[in-house]
Amino acid sequence: RQGIDFLLKPDFSKITGTTVLEALGQSFFSMSLGMGCMITYGSYLRKNENMFRIGAMVSLSDITVAVLSGLAIFPAVFSFGISPTSGPELVFLTLPNVFARMSGGYVISVVFFVLLFLAAITSSVSLLEVIIAYLSEEMRITRSKAIVCTACTVAATGSLSALSMMPGSVLTIGGKNLFDLCDSLSSNLMMPLGGLFIVLFAGWVLSPRKLRDEMTSGLKYGTRVFPVIRFLIRFVIPVVIGILFASRIGLLF
Repeated sequence: RQGIDFLLKPDFSKITGTTVLEALGQSFFSMSLGMGCMITYGSYLRKNENMFRIGAMVSLSDITVAVLSGLAIFPAVFSFGISPTSGPELVFLTLPNVFARMSGGYVISVVFFVLLFLAAITSSVSLLEVIIAYLSEEMRITRSKAIVCTACTVAATGSLSALSMMPGSVLTIGGKNLFDLCDSLSSNLMMPLGGLFIVLFAGWVLSPRKLRDEMTSGLKYGTRVFPVIRFLIRFVIPVVIGILFASRIGLLF
């Protein structure tokens, strides 16, 4: 009961501008926005696909999985009197303690971390595709070479980031270990800036006709709602992302 209340019962007294901006930042990360992933995969869709329906399905699926995960995790965390911390600490410290106290927890923990591994790998594949598509299409490198070079680079940097989290590690820059530094740079700088540049390009550089044809699949879907979407892309979303970015770098709140 306490875990469900923690997840679903909001405490409006704790909702501030910082909270809203943190939620926006989480949405960037959760839905792979601002990093070219959606653009790359969107380019593989057929021209007659309903982009508005696909976007709604992606958003709904993301929210559904997040809520179901919370319903599975937080009741178990609270039932054993463990603090519901967030991020890597929840996954790698709190949840193992929960599994250790459960009947059959060893099997459950194995299944959980296997599924977590699969989720991480599939997410990595989607992100690697952005770099691989760029190298193969723009740099004229064969796809196999692009895959090998990208995978080796990510494996090397990822290993260093993992090693930097070990006690006494010297892999630190500016007082932060490499993992925290990469997480901070990607979440606080790169993704908001990437999202800002994308909407600015779509709203102010790309011609209205091309934007309309791409979003409406050649005037097949969403022609009535397109003017509203274009207005949001041009005037509203850049302001919101700008506020988010200013907050992330410490200029606001």
